Amino acid sequence: MKIIIMTKKIFGWILIIAGLAIIIATLYFSYTIFTGKIKAPELFKLEDSSAAVAGFDQKELEKSLEESIQEQIKNIVPSEFTIQLFNLISWSIFAGLLIFGGAKISAIGIKMLRKES
Repeated sequence: MKIIIMTKKIFGWILIIAGLAIIIATLYFSYTIFTGKIKAPELFKLEDSSAAVAGFDQKELEKSLEESIQEQIKNIVPSEFTIQLFNLISWSIFAGLLIFGGAKISAIGIKMLRKES
């Protein structure tokens, strides 16, 4: 009986330490990402969308108009900024999930220790 109690206590402490390690590591990586020491994971990437159309017709006119509108929008909000913002938001969501998971793991360890007290 004592062996089972000691095993549960040891496993409870392991879960608490593992949960805290997940939380601390996530906070550390978030700090380094948001201070600019490392880049956020790139889930979103900017791709060039350039295709050549032969001849001058209605499609060419629409395409040139679309390109000029896109250039004006790029002058207002650079596309690199938007991509970086999406990457930071996705990292923040993932970090939130990791912190939530680490808290749940630690809570299970705490419950295991309380049952034995």
